[in-house]
Amino acid sequence: MKKIIVPVDFSGPSEIALKTAASIAKKFGSEIFVLHMLEMSDAYMTYSEEIHQQQALFLIRMTEKRFGEFLNKPYLKGIKVTPIVKHYKVYSEVNAIAEKHNADLIVMGSHGSDGLKEIFVGSNAEKMVRNANIPVLIIKDEILNFEVRRFVFACDFELENLPAFHKAKTLADKLSAELILVNINTPGDNFLSTKDAFRKINQFLHEAKASLEVEIYNDYAVERGILAFSESRNADIIGLPTHGRKGISRFFMGSIGEDLANHSKIPVMTFKL
Repeated sequence: MKKIIVPVDFSGPSEIALKTAASIAKKFGSEIFVLHMLEMSDAYMTYSEEIHQQQALFLIRMTEKRFGEFLNKPYLKGIKVTPIVKHYKVYSEVNAIAEKHNADLIVMGSHGSDGLKEIFVGSNAEKMVRNANIPVLIIKDEILNFEVRRFVFACDFELENLPAFHKAKTLADKLSAELILVNINTPGDNFLSTKDAFRKINQFLHEAKASLEVEIYNDYAVERGILAFSESRNADIIGLPTHGRKGISRFFMGSIGEDLANHSKIPVMTFKL
């Protein structure tokens, strides 16, 4: 866990994300790359318009000043922090930054009085989840001395989730956390008998070359089951696989991921397939 990217907009949730990243960085000796993406129209960068160039330069200088104030925090003392400013909100650039610096993790705060609801409705965090090739940790509330001891990873154990599982296991190992695997069994079309569920899980673990136990938790809805199970195990993080173009909704069949994140006080980490 040597490189962490923290996208910020200088808001309170941004600072919560930065504090969380700092807690992780102190444990692993990580470097933090603090990224701010300006909302500049093409007109600002048009060389034929001198006034637009002046406005763009002013905006960049103001951002650099805010960066200096934002990063002047006691909890960052002793941590190598590198500020990065991009002129546009092009989320694919985050992958380029992550690849260039060999980053391991993106940490983002949530916005709005409805908690994480906005993340899944066209917000910045949703776009980050959809585009990022590395794990994204979305944190809702400030957690002092953030540490991951119990890491719940929930999926349906279809073989397409193997890449996400491997990423989650690698990260759990780096964090020295217990990886707790769970399959939520619900009534309806996707219901499986205990025998069929374990047959599917055993095939998954065989393909993953992993000797871990998986718990089957029965509930009336997937999101309720994940949340109830995670709370019962005092989880520090809930990990979920996600498909890039449709964000978390592909795995959760619509609003399940939104509902889970809305009602969960536990940080949520996504792993792109």
